[in-house]
Amino acid sequence: MAAQAAAAAQAAAAQAAQAEAAESWYLALLGFAEHFRTSSPPKIRLCVHCLQAVFPFKPPQRIEARTHLQLGSVLYHHTKNSEQARSHLEKAWLISQQVPQFEDVKFEAASLLSELYCQENSVDAAKPLLRKAIQISQQTPYWHCRLLFQLAQLHTLEKDLVSACDLLGVGAEYARVVGSEYTRALFLLSKGMLLLMERKLQEVHPLLTLCGQIVENWQGNPIQKESLRVFFLVLQVTHYLDAGQVKSVKPCLKQLQQCIQTISTLHDDEILPSNPADLFHWLPKEHMCVLVYLVTVMHSMQAGYLEKAQKYTDKALMQLEKLKMLDCSPILSSFQVILLEHIIMCRLVTGHKATALQEISQVCQLCQQSPRLFSNHAAQLHTLLGLYCVSVNCMDNAEAQFTTALRLTNHQELWAFIVTNLASVYIREGNRHQELYSLLERINPDHSFPVSSHCLRAAAFYVRGLFSFFQGRYNEAKRFLRETLKMSNAEDLNRLTACSLVLLGHIFYVLGNHRESNNMVVPAMQLASKIPDMSVQLWSSALLRDLNKACGNAMDAHEAAQMHQNFSQQLLQDHIEACSLPEHNLITWTDGPPPVQFQAQNGPNTSLASLL
Repeated sequence: MAAQAAAAAQAAAAQAAQAEAAESWYLALLGFAEHFRTSSPPKIRLCVHCLQAVFPFKPPQRIEARTHLQLGSVLYHHTKNSEQARSHLEKAWLISQQVPQFEDVKFEAASLLSELYCQENSVDAAKPLLRKAIQISQQTPYWHCRLLFQLAQLHTLEKDLVSACDLLGVGAEYARVVGSEYTRALFLLSKGMLLLMERKLQEVHPLLTLCGQIVENWQGNPIQKESLRVFFLVLQVTHYLDAGQVKSVKPCLKQLQQCIQTISTLHDDEILPSNPADLFHWLPKEHMCVLVYLVTVMHSMQAGYLEKAQKYTDKALMQLEKLKMLDCSPILSSFQVILLEHIIMCRLVTGHKATALQEISQVCQLCQQSPRLFSNHAAQLHTLLGLYCVSVNCMDNAEAQFTTALRLTNHQELWAFIVTNLASVYIREGNRHQELYSLLERINPDHSFPVSSHCLRAAAFYVRGLFSFFQGRYNEAKRFLRETLKMSNAEDLNRLTACSLVLLGHIFYVLGNHRESNNMVVPAMQLASKIPDMSVQLWSSALLRDLNKACGNAMDAHEAAQMHQNFSQQLLQDHIEACSLPEHNLITWTDGPPPVQFQAQNGPNTSLASLL
């Protein structure tokens, strides 16, 4: 017995020495690999060599699986060798499933491998992998929640919002069961965001009410609490803006701006939450800051505070440039494109067409770098080109751009916006009555208006009024324009108010009612100067000139004529500058991805890159 015990002890000692030796060579190779990975610049080839050197030692399954995961991760993040990365990650996933209590390696391998499959457009391989990982991760709250978020995001990218919402609902219930009200709120807010995208407003309202209660009642990390409040308020603000309710949104927007100021004063707490299901962040603080700038720009543009929109766009773009030097997150490019889309519309209103055109080409360049970004913003890009074409009086091109945009969008609000602008093109052309009647019937604000947007419905009344004016049906035009005024005043839609006032002023002038005309045109001019809206200022100054001349006010008529001359000169100069830019040729692009180069009007080939 003693001899057997001695032999067993000797064997155990030998095994321990072997394990210690194995651990020392493994740790040495791992240390070298990490050293090369974190070198400046990283020495990825040497890092990979060190990790590959682990396998000839025939390591235990735990070390083998972890090394495959590390190799797959390094190759995926730092090289273009996706085939090898996939092979290592598949081995890590396969081996780790055979090792008990090895959750981190197992689920990280599944998560990373499904990411790689999506990058290779193998979505059909990613989905069952994530479903299996979700099924076997129910005892690991952090990974279960993370994988549910990941699969929901995958469905969202495929535009399958119903499946994504179902998964987020499952996640919210799971988070409630494991006692994580914070992550439950994240799941519910994410679901609310998708329901807003689907326009399921009846489901959104009770869900946002529940989210508001959860956020207010949750006591935890102050940064996490405030980030939940930002998420909640961003959804509320965008919901109001989608509905065109620019005045009603102000209290929510003010709360959101105060909230982001609070977050910027808080220090990141390094203490990890006690509940592993709480280990999530919605967005980094810096990204949230840009997002709040973005929704402020959206509000300012809709309300007609264009100088304020410019100020916040400048701040946001400056912040984005700093962030993009250190962070290649796709969301930053999305923020940048949305900001540019809004500021381009502002520039077209303020009479800066040349700058707007260069910014449209900047959006083209950003979309060239990302097929997904182009897919999401192609309709908006053609809409912006259509608006630019209208501003430089290229009506045939405007029609082609708006028609292309309509073909590319299934977003109801954007569709209504495009149709409204296309109708105004047909009105200006004056000989497209059949097409115009067909469009006006589709956006009839008196009955069955296709969207719930207050702003777009008010704009539809304005377009009806404009058409009636051109038809000489002045009483009908006045009815439509007074409806626009009532709606635009109710929600502080300053630009629509200015446009309606000047058109009413024009109608009264034509009818010979000079006093009533003056009562409309003077406030239109004041409002247009405040926005500032160059086209309405031009129109108002012409009317004021003619009104004062008709009333025998020579000095006032001369002053208005001088104003009209100044506005005309500014607009003409900007028009000539815009049309002479090589990017002006973009107005002929109606198919496929954005063109890479533009032929200069009177000069050599000019690449887009050299102009930005």
